[in-house]
Amino acid sequence: MIDKPGVDERLLAAEVAAAWAVEVADLVFMPVGLDGSAWAYRVVTSDGGRYFLKLRRGEFTRSAVLLPGFLRAHGVRQVVAPVDLPSGGTCRGFGDYQLLLYPFHDGGSLWSRGLTDGQWIEYGEFLRRLHAVTPSADIAAVLPVETYRSSAGERLRTLGGEAAASETLGAFWDRYGAALHRLSGTVDDLASRVTRGRHVICHADIHPGNLIADGDGPLHVVDWDAPILAPAERDLMFVYSQDFGDHPIDAHRAALFRRGYGPWEPDQTLLSYYRSERHLDDVTAFLRSILDPGASPESRANDLHWLTRIAETVADPGYANGGARAT
Repeated sequence: MIDKPGVDERLLAAEVAAAWAVEVADLVFMPVGLDGSAWAYRVVTSDGGRYFLKLRRGEFTRSAVLLPGFLRAHGVRQVVAPVDLPSGGTCRGFGDYQLLLYPFHDGGSLWSRGLTDGQWIEYGEFLRRLHAVTPSADIAAVLPVETYRSSAGERLRTLGGEAAASETLGAFWDRYGAALHRLSGTVDDLASRVTRGRHVICHADIHPGNLIADGDGPLHVVDWDAPILAPAERDLMFVYSQDFGDHPIDAHRAALFRRGYGPWEPDQTLLSYYRSERHLDDVTAFLRSILDPGASPESRANDLHWLTRIAETVADPGYANGGARAT
């Protein structure tokens, strides 16, 4: 979020210091991410340590809390896992919010910068290792399981009327509303035609914006808020889609990725389903955020930029035939 949360940052710093037994020298808001219920801060300690603090309204899912540490313990070294509390556990309550503290990694995300050749290979290696991990009974019990029943279409129908009547979104809806309703129908049609694949642990948001690296250094994978047991295509859609990041896959990058992941070919119907469903879900999230009366003008403008980018993609006549195909 680019708007700050409504919290007293002095009290927040004191809570972090008490919970993780660190002396907080600085707490800096980071206007990153598009999740309307989560905020980020950089924490600097008096001894020069740096951490990434995630603040969530409500509760983190049990899978977001437990899975990253489980994966690191099973050798998936790219995973950025939360720091344990000295008193036990990892998650700390703070009023209506919960806190998770993570190691801070330099370099920023690869959304705009793109991956180097070596990082494309490591991207494949990471997903191969992730998809090969067998969840323990405790982890499997907290992971959602793919059902191919999306609620995004119903949310679109509810929000569409509000958007059409909105001063901010009226012109947008006049231009793109019909295409977005067609997208909802496409999602339903693809869901009825998918072949149920073998389920593996999926990150479920593994686009370059959640890959952190300093220069051409190793990858660090963040934002484990919504993992799921699903076919591997749930993650591979982000690899093969042209919609996520400023330097998407091409034939050369696909060959590098396969060097890390292996020669397995994804199911095209599943790739199309996950691409369309993700677009529909993002559309409804941005509509809700823009329609929020408490949103700042800056936040609305940022959300409208991303919403329009998706709508233009969806409205393109060639949408159904492109975007997420194995190269």
